[in-house]
Amino acid sequence: MTSDFAGFYKLTPEERLRVVGKFAHLNEAELEILRTSGPLGIDAANRMIENVIGVMPVPLGIAVNFLINGEDRLIPMAIEEPSVVAGASNAAKMARSRGGFWTSSTAPVMIGQIQVVGSVDPNQALSLILASKEEILRKANEQDPVLVSKGGGAIALEAKVIQTFLGPMVIAELLVNCGDAMGANAVNTMAEAVAPLVEKITGSQVHLRIISNLADKRLARARVTVAKEAVGGAEVVDGIISAYAFAASDPYRCATHNKGVMNGVTAVVQATGNDTRAIEAGAHAYAARSGHYSPLTRWEKDANGDLLGEIEMPMAVGLIGGATAVHPVAKLAVKILRVKSARELAETIAAVGLCQNLAALRALAAEGIQRGHMKLHARNVAATAGAAGDLIDKIAERMIEEKKIRADRAKELLAEYSKAD
Repeated sequence: MTSDFAGFYKLTPEERLRVVGKFAHLNEAELEILRTSGPLGIDAANRMIENVIGVMPVPLGIAVNFLINGEDRLIPMAIEEPSVVAGASNAAKMARSRGGFWTSSTAPVMIGQIQVVGSVDPNQALSLILASKEEILRKANEQDPVLVSKGGGAIALEAKVIQTFLGPMVIAELLVNCGDAMGANAVNTMAEAVAPLVEKITGSQVHLRIISNLADKRLARARVTVAKEAVGGAEVVDGIISAYAFAASDPYRCATHNKGVMNGVTAVVQATGNDTRAIEAGAHAYAARSGHYSPLTRWEKDANGDLLGEIEMPMAVGLIGGATAVHPVAKLAVKILRVKSARELAETIAAVGLCQNLAALRALAAEGIQRGHMKLHARNVAATAGAAGDLIDKIAERMIEEKKIRADRAKELLAEYSKAD
């Protein structure tokens, strides 16, 4: 089946669910999990975090039209913000004009840091650590023989001396291939295990031993070419590139530019049960790695005047372990995506981030971002004012026509329509 659906948004939720079920080969039990909206029971939630009192559902939508590496994809997105899913679907449709998105990634290598303090001679301590590389790696890999048997595990050791306001510190860094896991548990366990050995080797004290969320060894990339006609013409292409130039030069604009990228990225990360905070932290740290906070995406035009876009960012996501393995909706989101490895998932998410950025930039260049938000925002305001059923749409349409999307106006209109009935 194709992901190129015309009028998907016009279907009822049940009709959409049936389409997705057919696309992803979901059985009736799996459809029912999605249909009930609250499949994570209190007992399961209580095993996931502490002090549980309930579960807070987030809307789960499907972005359509995605063509990634020549394969049709439906994209589950868990997000509360209006127009994000629609924007991604619309931009993905534009991207089909030149073959969709093409992706790549590096190996799923994470960094575990061991902080060594109190060295009389930090440079000598660094040399001793590197001289003991094989012993340290062997100790690390003893902690997870299953990961090692599958081709993963600690593959390298690096070290550096950093200057801090407390004086110099030596930082030993384990590089761990995490396979199809995000890797936090495996990396932290390895770092803990080698800490006493590092203390013995250096004659110094180890404090922190923990994973880094700046996963710059674990990058996902995506690129796209979009026909100028598909985005609205040469003028819109120029407007998108102008908006990118603004973001590349000004951190205040760049923060919002990258937020648009993360609208797509975080929604898929959350839908698949991965760690949204780790991805967000890594993305923004990576954007600032040069000392200047920069866009995660790049936009230019080719000799034909078509739009070219690229993204590169850390993407530490997994398919095994954590919420991905236990949350019933997260497992179904992975099934809908039809990804078979953590790298494939990472690349898909990168493509969604690039697509979401395209949607936001095009809206800004062509019509203004508020227009895309307006309808859903107006409906939310109407509902908050107490409207129900058909009145929600009636009141929303009136407020949009009047350009007065406010709670007080919604209440006035509700009273007016209620009196007329």
